[in-house]
Amino acid sequence: MKFGQVRVEEAIGALAAHSVRADEMVVKKGTVITADIAMRLMQAGVETLIAARFEPGDIAEDEAASRLAHTLAGNKVAVEAPFTGRSNLYAEAAGVLVIDVEAIHGLNAVDEAMTVATLPAYKPVVSGEMVGTVKIIPYAIPDALLQSGIDRAGKGALWIAPYARRSVGVVSTLLPGLKPSVIDKTLAVLRRRLEPAHARVVQESRVPHEAGILAEELAAQASGDAELIIVFGASAIADRRDVIPSAIEMAGGQVEHFGMPVDPGNLLLVGSIAGKPVIGAPGCARSSKENGFDWILHRLLADVPVTRADIMSLGVGGLLMEIVSRPQPREGGESEGEE
Repeated sequence: MKFGQVRVEEAIGALAAHSVRADEMVVKKGTVITADIAMRLMQAGVETLIAARFEPGDIAEDEAASRLAHTLAGNKVAVEAPFTGRSNLYAEAAGVLVIDVEAIHGLNAVDEAMTVATLPAYKPVVSGEMVGTVKIIPYAIPDALLQSGIDRAGKGALWIAPYARRSVGVVSTLLPGLKPSVIDKTLAVLRRRLEPAHARVVQESRVPHEAGILAEELAAQASGDAELIIVFGASAIADRRDVIPSAIEMAGGQVEHFGMPVDPGNLLLVGSIAGKPVIGAPGCARSSKENGFDWILHRLLADVPVTRADIMSLGVGGLLMEIVSRPQPREGGESEGEE
């Protein structure tokens, strides 16, 4: 594409790179300069303008944006019609946004003429929510360059994992001094968290904070209708040998990972029993404020695997709130409600 300042009579057939105002006449940016427009501009005293002229093999910005957006769109992602070199991508279902991050980084590194911006990977989204946007910077780009971007992006780098697990079992453990109202509030907060996924609590029980009793209850829930089990401990998990991880193993399950580089949310545990995921919730999960529990909960509701590597990669961006004012752990008592 040729770009630069030319005499008005030489701009016929090219695009006005910027809006031009002359007397009462306005030529908007991106307008094709016709012979009539050129004549009227000259009559108004305009001698030159900045114009963009396509060359053989150039692809106009809208077509380029649309082709690139359709390449990126995977399962349950719709592409909006392009405008001014931009094409937006939208979720077609509620779920978790999954992104091939390396593909997006690679595409953006091909050339400054092509850009893609997305929501954060694994963000819960609703149907109709914008999840990404493609913007072609110049008015046109060479077809060979566009193809390089398409090749680097691969196919379907953005997709929605629809919510798949709808039934949740909850076990709350009890210790002296833990008020029933605290558990009631915790369940109410959890139900609100489940609403976007159209999931519900199908089984709820309260047992003493003892490994053997908890193991029996977990085994019972794992054999029932619950597709995901959440344990709210009366005391935060402090070690892999603590009550909740011990109970999971006694119930025939396994602990995949304990600990999380997200604050609040450090003391989260992920395990499984009979193939069903189990979350040992951190104390901060009793709060309605966003915390690390939300990130893992929604992935599992969407049946997106959560590995140890996945969890340990969350540290950058994992500081979710200012915590200077809260008591430091083990100074004047544990701050279980925050971790």
